[in-house]
Amino acid sequence: MQQTNLSAYNNLPYHPGGSSLKRALWYYVNELVLKSGWLPVSSVKVALLRLFGANIGKGVIIKPNVNIKYPWHLKIGNNSWVGEAVWIDNLITVNIGSNVCISQGAILQTGSHNYKKTKFDLITAPITLEDGVWIGCGAIINQGVTASSHSVLTSGSVATKSMEAYSIYQGNPALKVRSRSIE
Repeated sequence: MQQTNLSAYNNLPYHPGGSSLKRALWYYVNELVLKSGWLPVSSVKVALLRLFGANIGKGVIIKPNVNIKYPWHLKIGNNSWVGEAVWIDNLITVNIGSNVCISQGAILQTGSHNYKKTKFDLITAPITLEDGVWIGCGAIINQGVTASSHSVLTSGSVATKSMEAYSIYQGNPALKVRSRSIE
């Protein structure tokens, strides 16, 4: 029976984008400004994200203690909120629409590993949160998931598959529990 051999792990052909210097600079900016709570001013965070290549619309709010892996793989529409301690592990593209709320402690992860391979190969796929989506606190969105327009992932739930528009999902793995109506 085969066994996992992490000493043979090699994430090639994956490349995170940006130069080595850009990635190093972003690491420190992310640690000192976004991931800390000492500078709660959202406009400074948005400006820094744009400086490093993120495409961010108007009225976006970035709360304290947010971790963003690579801003050059991030797109956020207008009037969206990224809550405290959100982790956007965007090895590749994360598209967040307008009027999206990502509540505190949520995780968006575009990468995982192939547990069937001895070398634990890297797997990546983009994430899309369409307009009006709400991701509850502590929820997890896995790679390759699209949260369609105005869908909701409830607190602590784990989305492993795409979510239908105007639908509420709950559990691990998240299942549709009802439709969403907005008054």
